[in-house]
Amino acid sequence: MTSKLKRLYKEEIVDSLFHKLNCTNKHQVPKLTKIKINRGLGLSAQNNTILNKTIEEFKLICGQQPIVTKARNSVAGFKIRDGMSLGVTVTLRGNKMFTFLDRFINLALPRSRDFQGLNPNGFDKFGNYTVGLNEQLLFPEISYDSIDQMLGFNITFVTTATTPMEGFLLLKEFGLPINEKI
Repeated sequence: MTSKLKRLYKEEIVDSLFHKLNCTNKHQVPKLTKIKINRGLGLSAQNNTILNKTIEEFKLICGQQPIVTKARNSVAGFKIRDGMSLGVTVTLRGNKMFTFLDRFINLALPRSRDFQGLNPNGFDKFGNYTVGLNEQLLFPEISYDSIDQMLGFNITFVTTATTPMEGFLLLKEFGLPINEKI
C-alpha cells in the first residue's frame, strides 16, 4: 500500500520540479529520503518515568520504536557521564515517512495556535529542513490528560537537494506550509 503523498510525488511533483529546476535527467530531481524526529531531554532523561513517557509518545506519533540516545563522553560542567541517556530519536523512511508527513501537514499543523506558516530559515546549505515544535499536543494521537509537561521536539526533513532553493521547492510541492514572507 502506497501513501497518497508517495503517489503524488511520483505522478506530479517529479514532472513539476523537472521543469522548474531545468533538470536534464529525472534522477536529478530532489527527493525526500528520510524524516528524523528527536527530542533532547538532558538530565530529565535520568528520570525513568519521563523517558518512558517520551518513548510511548514517539511510538504513538511515529508508529515506530524510538532509539534512546546516550552521551558519548563525560562533561563534568553539565553533570553528564559517558553512557547516560540524553534523549530519543526516530528515523522514518519509505511509507512510514510519507504517512507521517501527510499527518504532519494535514492534522498537526492546522491544530497549531495562530499558525502563520513555517519559518523558511530552517534550511541548511544542502536543502534539508528542520522545524522545532513546542508541544506534542499538535498530534491527535496524544491526549491532553496523558501528558505531565509540555515537551517539544525537532523534525528534520532530509532531501537529496543540493541547494536550499531546491529543498524549498520540493517541500512546497508536498504541501508543507513554509512562509515565504518571513
